[in-house]
Amino acid sequence: MRAIVVSRHGGPEVLEPVEREDPVPGPGEVLIDLAASGVNYIDVYFRTGAYKQAPPFVPGQEGAGTVAAVGEGVTGVAPGDRVAWQGVLGSYAQRAVVPADRTVPVPDGLSLEDAAASLLQGMTAHYLTHSTYAVRPGDTVLVHAAAGGMGLLLTQIAKLRGARVIGTVSTPEKERLAREAGADEVVGYDGFAAQVRRLTGGEGVAAVYDGVGAATFDGSLESLRPRGTLALYGAASGQVPPFDPQRLNAAGSLFLTRPTLAHYTLTRDELLERAAAVHGWIARGELRLHIGGRYDLADARRAHEDLEGRRTTGKLLLLP
Repeated sequence: MRAIVVSRHGGPEVLEPVEREDPVPGPGEVLIDLAASGVNYIDVYFRTGAYKQAPPFVPGQEGAGTVAAVGEGVTGVAPGDRVAWQGVLGSYAQRAVVPADRTVPVPDGLSLEDAAASLLQGMTAHYLTHSTYAVRPGDTVLVHAAAGGMGLLLTQIAKLRGARVIGTVSTPEKERLAREAGADEVVGYDGFAAQVRRLTGGEGVAAVYDGVGAATFDGSLESLRPRGTLALYGAASGQVPPFDPQRLNAAGSLFLTRPTLAHYTLTRDELLERAAAVHGWIARGELRLHIGGRYDLADARRAHEDLEGRRTTGKLLLLP
């Protein structure tokens, strides 16, 4: 099979197309023929070594396809089933082995591309808006990178929860996409905290959903109302340096959390619940996906270059 292998940590150039033997499922595992693989910023963290994974490895945390074979002891999943998964390395390939209990069924009427495009980011947006800070009707929230894959989903789901959404973007085209997703107000990154204060009558927002990190962190704190929540779920601009937690007190008894999807899908019931919610919204037309780029598997390097260069909107997919 064709696969992408990271043999050393580094830039996009370390994403090397290779030919590999087909993997074989062990006990409790399934072999999946991939139809699509999601490209996410977490893949960059693994590629660079920011997240620890010893090379060589096949990157990719998200995919969807058809079960080709099952290992010993697998029940509830059978060859021919359409499934998706996230949180297990190996999706940058034509075939992948995944623990059966980490897969979710893809419902009839949902394409495998849409399943791959929605699971990781969709469930992340779900836990951020339902659990990390449970958005309530009338809340105003700030969504950074509102035209990115995560930002578009966060905006739509926050609106489903009854929020007023302020989004940040970097170009007029991205502003258009953010507004089409439901953003009530859209601002640039320069001086965004002052703009947020102006748009909220000086009060600040109930929550900031920040996947940008170092470049927006200070402004995100400044944008919060007293007892507001900063959900720092990513670091596209770099990791936030150490800071004095007394700042949270002085700014209004703020809450800061650095969540990750793995901790919000600790049980299979929770995994299935979040996946079903996301897939249900898509099926009912309440959540729209924007696939901003489709790449051949061999073009994984270009996908990462485009992602890190902020040249993309919406979700990126590899099509093996």
